[in-house]
Amino acid sequence: MSVLDEILASTRAEVEERRAAVPESALQPDGGDRPPPHAFRDALASPGLAIVAEHKRRSPSAGAIRPGSSVAEIARAYEHGGAAAISVLTEHRHFDGSLEDLREAHAVSRLPLLRKDFIVDPYQLAEAVVAGASAVLLIVAALQPAELRALHDDARDRGLDVLVEVHDRAELDVALALEAEIVGINNRDLRDFSVDIERTFALLDAIPPQTIVVAESGIASARQLARLRDQGVHAALIGERLMREEDPALALCALRAALAV
Repeated sequence: MSVLDEILASTRAEVEERRAAVPESALQPDGGDRPPPHAFRDALASPGLAIVAEHKRRSPSAGAIRPGSSVAEIARAYEHGGAAAISVLTEHRHFDGSLEDLREAHAVSRLPLLRKDFIVDPYQLAEAVVAGASAVLLIVAALQPAELRALHDDARDRGLDVLVEVHDRAELDVALALEAEIVGINNRDLRDFSVDIERTFALLDAIPPQTIVVAESGIASARQLARLRDQGVHAALIGERLMREEDPALALCALRAALAV
Protein backbone atom coordinates (compact mmCIF):
# COMPACT_ATOMS: atom_id res chain seq x y z
CA MET A 1 0.00 0.00 0.00
CA SER A 2 1.41 3.40 -1.00
CA VAL A 3 1.35 6.41 1.34
CA LEU A 4 -1.46 7.86 -0.75
CA ASP A 5 -3.51 4.66 -0.48
CA GLU A 6 -3.00 4.65 3.28
CA ILE A 7 -4.09 8.26 3.61
CA LEU A 8 -7.18 7.68 1.46
CA ALA A 9 -8.21 4.63 3.49
CA SER A 10 -7.87 6.48 6.79
CA THR A 11 -9.67 9.51 5.35
CA ARG A 12 -12.69 7.46 4.28
CA ALA A 13 -12.89 5.86 7.73
CA GLU A 14 -12.65 9.23 9.49
CA VAL A 15 -15.32 10.77 7.27
CA GLU A 16 -17.71 7.97 8.19
CA GLU A 17 -16.99 8.55 11.89
CA ARG A 18 -17.69 12.28 11.58
CA ARG A 19 -20.86 11.68 9.54
CA ALA A 20 -22.13 9.24 12.17
CA ALA A 21 -21.51 11.82 14.89
CA VAL A 22 -22.89 14.83 12.95
CA PRO A 23 -25.00 14.17 9.84
CA GLU A 24 -24.62 16.61 6.97
CA SER A 25 -28.05 18.09 7.66
CA ALA A 26 -26.82 19.13 11.11
CA LEU A 27 -23.66 20.91 9.95
CA GLN A 28 -24.00 24.58 10.78
CA PRO A 29 -21.78 27.58 9.95
CA ASP A 30 -19.94 29.09 12.90
CA GLY A 31 -21.45 32.51 12.30
CA GLY A 32 -18.79 34.10 10.09
CA ASP A 33 -19.63 35.55 6.70
CA ARG A 34 -19.41 33.27 3.69
CA PRO A 35 -16.61 34.18 1.30
CA PRO A 36 -17.73 36.03 -1.86
CA PRO A 37 -18.19 33.86 -4.96
CA HIS A 38 -14.96 32.91 -6.73
CA ALA A 39 -12.75 34.77 -4.25
CA PHE A 40 -10.05 32.11 -4.56
CA ARG A 41 -10.13 32.00 -8.37
CA ASP A 42 -10.08 35.78 -8.66
CA ALA A 43 -7.17 36.12 -6.23
CA LEU A 44 -5.08 33.76 -8.35
CA ALA A 45 -6.08 35.39 -11.63
CA SER A 46 -4.79 38.83 -10.63
CA PRO A 47 -1.74 40.16 -12.53
CA GLY A 48 1.64 38.81 -11.44
CA LEU A 49 2.47 35.58 -9.64
CA ALA A 50 0.14 35.01 -6.68
CA ILE A 51 1.36 33.22 -3.58
CA VAL A 52 -0.91 30.70 -1.86
CA ALA A 53 0.72 30.38 1.56
CA GLU A 54 0.05 27.13 3.37
CA HIS A 55 -0.36 26.22 7.01
CA LYS A 56 1.16 22.77 7.51
CA ARG A 57 2.46 21.40 10.82
CA ARG A 58 3.94 18.18 9.48
CA SER A 59 3.91 15.84 6.49
CA PRO A 60 4.72 12.17 5.81
CA SER A 61 7.77 13.19 3.76
CA ALA A 62 9.19 16.01 5.92
CA GLY A 63 8.07 14.94 9.38
CA ALA A 64 7.53 17.70 11.93
CA ILE A 65 7.67 21.17 10.40
CA ARG A 66 6.11 23.51 12.98
CA PRO A 67 4.46 21.36 15.69
CA GLY A 68 1.69 23.00 17.66
CA SER A 69 1.64 26.11 15.50
CA SER A 70 -1.16 28.62 15.95
CA VAL A 71 -3.25 28.87 12.81
CA ALA A 72 -4.44 32.34 13.78
CA GLU A 73 -0.86 33.55 14.16
CA ILE A 74 0.27 32.04 10.86
CA ALA A 75 -2.80 33.24 8.95
CA ARG A 76 -2.27 36.80 10.16
CA ALA A 77 1.41 36.56 9.21
CA TYR A 78 0.55 35.37 5.71
CA GLU A 79 -1.96 38.16 5.24
CA HIS A 80 0.55 40.76 6.44
CA GLY A 81 3.20 39.23 4.18
CA GLY A 82 1.08 39.71 1.07
CA ALA A 83 -0.29 36.23 0.35
CA ALA A 84 -3.11 36.13 -2.19
CA ALA A 85 -4.78 33.19 -0.44
CA ILE A 86 -4.16 30.72 2.36
CA SER A 87 -4.13 26.94 2.14
CA VAL A 88 -4.99 25.09 5.35
CA LEU A 89 -4.13 21.41 5.79
CA THR A 90 -7.08 19.78 7.53
CA GLU A 91 -6.04 16.09 7.37
CA HIS A 92 -5.26 14.93 10.91
CA ARG A 93 -3.48 11.58 11.00
CA HIS A 94 -0.60 12.43 8.66
CA PHE A 95 -0.51 16.25 8.73
CA ASP A 96 -1.79 17.15 12.24
CA GLY A 97 -4.48 19.37 10.72
CA SER A 98 -8.17 19.76 11.50
CA LEU A 99 -11.33 21.53 10.45
CA GLU A 100 -10.89 23.70 13.52
CA ASP A 101 -7.73 25.03 11.85
CA LEU A 102 -9.83 26.12 8.87
CA ARG A 103 -12.40 27.77 11.13
CA GLU A 104 -9.66 29.57 13.03
CA ALA A 105 -8.11 30.91 9.83
CA HIS A 106 -11.54 32.08 8.64
CA ALA A 107 -12.08 33.90 11.92
CA VAL A 108 -8.91 36.01 11.67
CA SER A 109 -8.26 36.51 7.95
CA ARG A 110 -10.22 37.92 5.03
CA LEU A 111 -8.07 36.11 2.48
CA PRO A 112 -9.73 33.30 0.50
CA LEU A 113 -9.08 29.89 2.07
CA LEU A 114 -8.35 26.57 0.39
CA ARG A 115 -9.29 23.44 2.30
CA LYS A 116 -6.25 21.26 1.59
CA ASP A 117 -7.23 17.67 2.25
CA PHE A 118 -7.87 14.37 0.55
CA ILE A 119 -11.46 14.97 -0.51
CA VAL A 120 -13.24 11.69 -1.24
CA ASP A 121 -16.82 12.36 -0.12
CA PRO A 122 -19.46 15.11 -0.54
CA TYR A 123 -19.63 15.34 3.25
CA GLN A 124 -16.17 16.96 3.21
CA LEU A 125 -17.46 19.60 0.80
CA ALA A 126 -20.25 20.46 3.23
CA GLU A 127 -17.67 20.67 6.03
CA ALA A 128 -15.56 23.03 3.93
CA VAL A 129 -18.49 25.34 3.26
CA VAL A 130 -19.55 25.69 6.89
CA ALA A 131 -15.93 26.18 8.03
CA GLY A 132 -15.47 29.15 5.71
CA ALA A 133 -13.50 27.73 2.79
CA SER A 134 -13.51 29.46 -0.58
CA ALA A 135 -12.07 26.44 -2.40
CA VAL A 136 -11.23 22.77 -2.05
CA LEU A 137 -8.54 20.52 -3.47
CA LEU A 138 -9.46 17.52 -5.61
CA ILE A 139 -6.58 15.17 -6.44
CA VAL A 140 -6.88 13.28 -9.73
CA ALA A 141 -4.62 10.47 -8.45
CA ALA A 142 -6.92 9.94 -5.46
CA LEU A 143 -10.21 9.52 -7.32
CA GLN A 144 -11.81 7.53 -10.09
CA PRO A 145 -12.88 9.76 -13.01
CA ALA A 146 -16.58 9.46 -12.16
CA GLU A 147 -15.91 10.30 -8.50
CA LEU A 148 -13.79 13.26 -9.51
CA ARG A 149 -16.44 14.66 -11.82
CA ALA A 150 -19.21 14.21 -9.26
CA LEU A 151 -17.21 15.93 -6.51
CA HIS A 152 -16.06 18.69 -8.86
CA ASP A 153 -19.60 19.48 -9.95
CA ASP A 154 -20.93 19.21 -6.39
CA ALA A 155 -18.27 21.61 -5.10
CA ARG A 156 -19.10 24.16 -7.79
CA ASP A 157 -22.81 23.84 -6.99
CA ARG A 158 -22.00 24.64 -3.35
CA GLY A 159 -20.17 27.82 -4.36
CA LEU A 160 -16.66 26.46 -3.92
CA ASP A 161 -13.81 26.97 -6.36
CA VAL A 162 -11.90 23.77 -7.14
CA LEU A 163 -8.15 23.29 -7.44
CA VAL A 164 -7.78 20.11 -9.49
CA GLU A 165 -4.36 18.60 -8.79
CA VAL A 166 -2.33 16.63 -11.32
CA HIS A 167 1.26 15.45 -11.58
CA ASP A 168 1.59 13.97 -15.07
CA ARG A 169 0.10 14.28 -18.57
CA ALA A 170 -2.47 11.51 -18.13
CA GLU A 171 -3.84 13.19 -15.00
CA LEU A 172 -3.80 16.57 -16.75
CA ASP A 173 -5.93 15.14 -19.54
CA VAL A 174 -8.48 14.05 -16.93
CA ALA A 175 -8.51 17.53 -15.38
CA LEU A 176 -8.92 19.22 -18.76
CA ALA A 177 -11.80 16.89 -19.62
CA LEU A 178 -13.55 18.34 -16.55
CA GLU A 179 -12.99 21.83 -17.96
CA ALA A 180 -11.32 22.64 -14.64
CA GLU A 181 -10.84 26.38 -14.18
CA ILE A 182 -7.88 25.93 -11.82
CA VAL A 183 -5.24 23.22 -12.30
CA GLY A 184 -2.56 22.57 -9.70
CA ILE A 185 0.60 20.82 -10.87
CA ASN A 186 2.08 18.98 -7.93
CA ASN A 187 5.83 18.62 -8.27
CA ARG A 188 5.62 15.91 -5.60
CA ASP A 189 4.59 12.43 -6.72
CA LEU A 190 2.12 11.33 -4.03
CA ARG A 191 2.96 7.69 -4.60
CA ASP A 192 6.62 7.94 -3.56
CA PHE A 193 6.82 11.62 -2.43
CA SER A 194 9.72 12.41 -4.77
CA VAL A 195 9.88 16.06 -5.87
CA ASP A 196 10.81 17.44 -9.29
CA ILE A 197 9.89 21.06 -10.04
CA GLU A 198 10.39 20.38 -13.76
CA ARG A 199 7.01 18.62 -13.72
CA THR A 200 5.32 22.01 -13.81
CA PHE A 201 7.25 23.22 -16.84
CA ALA A 202 6.81 19.93 -18.70
CA LEU A 203 3.02 20.25 -18.60
CA LEU A 204 2.51 23.95 -19.28
CA ASP A 205 2.30 23.72 -23.07
CA ALA A 206 -0.67 21.34 -22.83
CA ILE A 207 -2.78 23.66 -20.66
CA PRO A 208 -5.26 26.04 -22.35
CA PRO A 209 -4.49 29.74 -21.86
CA GLN A 210 -7.73 30.41 -19.99
CA THR A 211 -6.89 27.84 -17.28
CA ILE A 212 -5.35 29.14 -14.06
CA VAL A 213 -2.18 27.20 -13.24
CA VAL A 214 -0.85 26.70 -9.72
CA ALA A 215 2.60 25.21 -9.09
CA GLU A 216 2.77 23.12 -5.92
CA SER A 217 5.60 21.61 -3.84
CA GLY A 218 9.36 22.07 -3.89
CA ILE A 219 9.21 25.85 -4.31
CA ALA A 220 11.59 27.67 -1.96
CA SER A 221 13.37 30.53 -3.72
CA ALA A 222 12.61 33.80 -5.47
CA ARG A 223 14.53 32.47 -8.47
CA GLN A 224 12.10 29.57 -8.81
CA LEU A 225 9.17 31.94 -8.43
CA ALA A 226 10.54 34.25 -11.14
CA ARG A 227 10.93 31.31 -13.50
CA LEU A 228 7.35 30.22 -12.85
CA ARG A 229 6.08 33.74 -13.44
CA ASP A 230 8.07 34.12 -16.65
CA GLN A 231 6.63 30.84 -17.98
CA GLY A 232 3.07 32.05 -17.41
CA VAL A 233 2.21 30.23 -14.16
CA HIS A 234 -0.45 32.17 -12.25
CA ALA A 235 0.29 31.10 -8.67
CA ALA A 236 2.65 29.12 -6.47
CA LEU A 237 1.62 27.23 -3.35
CA ILE A 238 4.32 27.44 -0.66
CA GLY A 239 4.06 25.73 2.71
CA GLU A 240 7.13 24.12 4.25
CA ARG A 241 9.48 26.93 3.17
CA LEU A 242 7.42 29.52 5.06
CA MET A 243 6.38 27.33 7.99
CA ARG A 244 10.02 26.73 8.93
CA GLU A 245 10.75 30.46 9.16
CA GLU A 246 10.81 32.20 12.54
CA ASP A 247 8.90 35.10 10.96
CA PRO A 248 6.72 33.81 8.10
CA ALA A 249 5.44 37.30 7.27
CA LEU A 250 8.95 38.67 6.85
CA ALA A 251 10.01 35.63 4.80
CA LEU A 252 7.02 36.02 2.49
CA CYS A 253 7.65 39.74 2.11
CA ALA A 254 11.28 38.99 1.19
CA LEU A 255 10.25 36.47 -1.47
CA ARG A 256 7.75 38.88 -2.97
CA ALA A 257 10.22 41.78 -2.92
CA ALA A 258 12.89 39.69 -4.65
CA LEU A 259 10.34 38.58 -7.21
CA ALA A 260 9.53 42.20 -8.00
CA VAL A 261 13.14 43.07 -8.87
